[in-house]
Amino acid sequence: MAAKPQADTIDDSSAPLIEHLAELRSRLIWSVVAFVVAMVFCFAFGDQLLDFLLHPIEDTMRSLGNPNPVMQYTAPQEYFFTLVQISMVGGFVLAFPVIGYQLWRFVAPGLYKSEQNAFLPFLISSPVLFLMGAAFAHYVVVPMAMGFFLGFADVPSLIAAYFTEGGAGSTPVEMAASQGIDIVFNGKVNETLDITLKMIIAFGLCFQLPVLLTLMGKAGLISAAALRAGRKWAVVGILVLAALVTPPDVVTQVILFTVVYALYEISVILVGRVEKKRNAELIAEGLLDPEDLEE
Repeated sequence: MAAKPQADTIDDSSAPLIEHLAELRSRLIWSVVAFVVAMVFCFAFGDQLLDFLLHPIEDTMRSLGNPNPVMQYTAPQEYFFTLVQISMVGGFVLAFPVIGYQLWRFVAPGLYKSEQNAFLPFLISSPVLFLMGAAFAHYVVVPMAMGFFLGFADVPSLIAAYFTEGGAGSTPVEMAASQGIDIVFNGKVNETLDITLKMIIAFGLCFQLPVLLTLMGKAGLISAAALRAGRKWAVVGILVLAALVTPPDVVTQVILFTVVYALYEISVILVGRVEKKRNAELIAEGLLDPEDLEE
């Protein structure tokens, strides 16, 4: 097997196991400190973060005719732990650059220079894609989900009113007013926030698909041909994922399926490019015969 070029060497790091464990301990301490500091910072602005996360449901409630949306909590400690939950998620997001840097500093000495240059873009693109997925969920998917759930409650009463007192000539407000019982939404802060955070995390993770598949392609664990051949299984898997992480709303599920499948196709292109570049390098080093690539 051909040796690595002299310039493409591993960083000088002949430290024994104890020194590696000590370094790992140091990296973990810095990561934990960064997380705690970021968490405390987010907790200080917990009210503003909560308002930001609940903004989609506020707009939905206003659009459905509630001029003064109100959320409630039913236990003394519920609001406090809701802010803690927000602070933990926000703290991890803010501290991720420091955590990622500490991880990189621990792993980098064991990588060749070329491997470091190849891995670093993925370390940068991963949080960017996560934020894109989180933003897509917050501004597009969550409002649609909330509109489906809250708007659905008005449908049975309006239909019943249409065939009873209201009739075809009545407005929706008059038909709703003709009912004897007014059904309103009294949402709990923690339950509503739980739905929002789950959607944000789910879409953020789904947007990691190109990074994951491209890294697997770069490691030789998967090929573009295999991804193309597995499209039908990918479609089934994405449909199952859409059914699990989204509300029972066909529109929201179709949106998630479309976005994730588009990311899958992008991953196929990226893996193809990585595979082509890797094969060219192997051919240049004499480790691969070009005839082996021909079908």
